[in-house]
Amino acid sequence: MYKIPKQRYTQEFKQEAVRQVESEGKSPAHVARELGISEQTLSNWRKAGKAGKLGASGGKPITPEQMELSRLRAENARLKMEVDILGKSDGILREGVAVKYAWIDGARDTYPLAALCRVLSVSTSGFADWKSCDGPTQWLSDDQLLALIRSIHAEVKGSYGSPRMLEELKARGFPASKGRVRRLMQAHGIRARHKRRYKATTNSKHRLPVAENTLAREFKTESPDQVWTVDITYIPTGEGWLYLAVVMDLYSRMIVGWAMDERMTRELAMDALRMARFRRKPAPGLLHHSDRGSQYCSGDYQALLAGYGMRCSMSRKGNCWDNAPMESFFNSLKNERVFHERYSTRDAARLDLFEYIEGFYNRRRRHSSIGYRTPIQQYEAWFEKEKVAA
Repeated sequence: MYKIPKQRYTQEFKQEAVRQVESEGKSPAHVARELGISEQTLSNWRKAGKAGKLGASGGKPITPEQMELSRLRAENARLKMEVDILGKSDGILREGVAVKYAWIDGARDTYPLAALCRVLSVSTSGFADWKSCDGPTQWLSDDQLLALIRSIHAEVKGSYGSPRMLEELKARGFPASKGRVRRLMQAHGIRARHKRRYKATTNSKHRLPVAENTLAREFKTESPDQVWTVDITYIPTGEGWLYLAVVMDLYSRMIVGWAMDERMTRELAMDALRMARFRRKPAPGLLHHSDRGSQYCSGDYQALLAGYGMRCSMSRKGNCWDNAPMESFFNSLKNERVFHERYSTRDAARLDLFEYIEGFYNRRRRHSSIGYRTPIQQYEAWFEKEKVAA
């Protein structure tokens, strides 16, 4: 019998989750829903942080003063949350209850149902009745659909163009055609955030041994944890660069491991791999694909791979298409988030990157390469399929 493995959380994951509350002033309920954990689990991590049992995550330790500041911020959390809901639901208040219910249904992973219904002036019982009837039974008018599109666009911070927007509308129960969604978005200047090029971080000018390109651009896999691909990118902050190393599972496109530091070292890459293995516990034989950067070619990194029973594959020199899924992830990260923020400190960047990866990308962002599912949906769907087959 197949079942989804129990979630495992590294110390760094716990630290950054706590920081979402302590440093950002987000409500615990909001953070718990965003990360797919229980409020009690987050509460336990906060208690551990207060007792000094979580340590530091490469940034500043959580101090008693920060804990007290968090308590004061929590007193204003309800007002801040309602203002946020109002901002993201732009135009929805002027539409009918069906449009409001549809937007609420898509925002429930981020905000409490009671708060959403209160701000949009509908009842929770009415929403429950709407859900029990499988959502709307008729098409929306252009004005209603446009209001919903604008709200979703604000909710995902401008990440979606018309194809993903269409899939999001369908997932929320609203029938719409590709041409209609594209027409409304084009007519009203609603588009995905503009893409820009960014600096490459690969240093392949070394004499370390390299591996063959075993992956050979076969980016489709039959199950999770068959192939992982890895890379490192940089994030500009007011204090200098913050480097981000990530590990992606090709089956689900989920980021299963990550690490951040002010220096781009082999230890940074190794920390990301350690997190991925701790969380997923893959069987020996997994194919690990990287570029020819010195971090991945180093003796320490290769020894770690061998210890985990992983096979090594590397892109050809200077060929970014050999690691296209990772390039796609970094493009999404930079264009949907980083290029539109100014991080005054590395800690500020850490918080935002953690929220993007764990709160948005892994759990909510739809991917065309996996049938417009989210990574967590793709991952869970495999286990459901195997359970039925068994």
